[in-house]
Amino acid sequence: MSIRQIAMATLAALCICTTSSAETVSLQNGNDTFFAGGQVSETIDARGDTFLAARSAQVHGATQGDLHVSGFDVSVSADATEDLYAIGANVVIRGAVAEDLSAAGFSVRTEKTSQTEGNARLMGNTVTIEGPITGVLSVMGRDVILNAPIKGDARILAQTLSFGPDAIVSGTLTYSTQEKIAVPERVAPAERVVFEAIKDAHLWEAWEDMGKDMPAFPTFASLLFGFVISLLFFLVLGALMLGFVPKRLSKMRKSIAAAPGQTLMLGVIGLSVLFGMVPITALTIVGLPFVPIVVLAIVVAWTLGYALGAYSVAMRIWAGFGGAPEPSNVARLLIYAGAIIFIALLNFIPFVGWVANYTLVLLGIGAMTNALFQTLIGNPGAALDIDLKPIND
Repeated sequence: MSIRQIAMATLAALCICTTSSAETVSLQNGNDTFFAGGQVSETIDARGDTFLAARSAQVHGATQGDLHVSGFDVSVSADATEDLYAIGANVVIRGAVAEDLSAAGFSVRTEKTSQTEGNARLMGNTVTIEGPITGVLSVMGRDVILNAPIKGDARILAQTLSFGPDAIVSGTLTYSTQEKIAVPERVAPAERVVFEAIKDAHLWEAWEDMGKDMPAFPTFASLLFGFVISLLFFLVLGALMLGFVPKRLSKMRKSIAAAPGQTLMLGVIGLSVLFGMVPITALTIVGLPFVPIVVLAIVVAWTLGYALGAYSVAMRIWAGFGGAPEPSNVARLLIYAGAIIFIALLNFIPFVGWVANYTLVLLGIGAMTNALFQTLIGNPGAALDIDLKPIND
């Protein structure tokens, strides 16, 4: 893999930074084709090299050149006329490779449909080889399972090594494990099997450390701690808003209660403008250094919108159940905290939690967009001709 290819692959991966999880960016540069996004599933038909970078990457079709795929979950069903390079946490190879295959990940697997005409170099915590290999095989892994015919030599470094019913090594099998194992005669006769003992125990300690560093499901204590920190953050944010801009906060809250539909549409407009500023700023070239500032503005607006939406809806529900229309600031904070806790619990319900959170963000950003428009036109007290008379909310 040349320096140019590495640089171009890095460029494709960086495209994710300006891409939403539902959007796929594609780019053509000569015979090189690039794809990037959060979740990418592409059927390719490229004349040259293809680069694909995504959190979840699925590739189908064929490429006439090299194929480079990176991501957290990588599934390659495409055929590569030349070399295939794949790296990720979970890597599955299903397509045919006309030349060499290089793959690395926490879990690496070549399925039976994966025919590699050249050499295969695989590395991972768990490596499973089921696809036939015409060239030589080089494997380094903690747990290695060989269940495929290998026409050339095979060199395997593993802590545990096992063989499936389809495992055949036509060349010399050289393996290194902590202890010598019995290699079945059907895999390779004794005269073509070479055992090289591993004496350095630190090697497997490194594998153990790598496994500990891999992503894992958070514990209940870490989830609870994260929730408490988030709750305290939003409570401090609410207290600051009530203390420094109470009138502005009251007007935006009442605009949401008076016209939720219009406010929701304004939220869509405001959020679209913010996200649209990212590519527009980048396209100016001179504005590239300001892209992080725009992204930060999106994060700030999203957070403030969520807090404002939750507070406004909570106060409206409070008034609907007969609560005081203008409670004390302490009571407002308690109502707001209850809303944050309730919304957090909704997140455990698939789809419903996401819709609720996104709706609150749109309501909050819509109210802020409305206030900004009215300030720009010199009428800060109005709200799209909405009557802001006292409402029992």
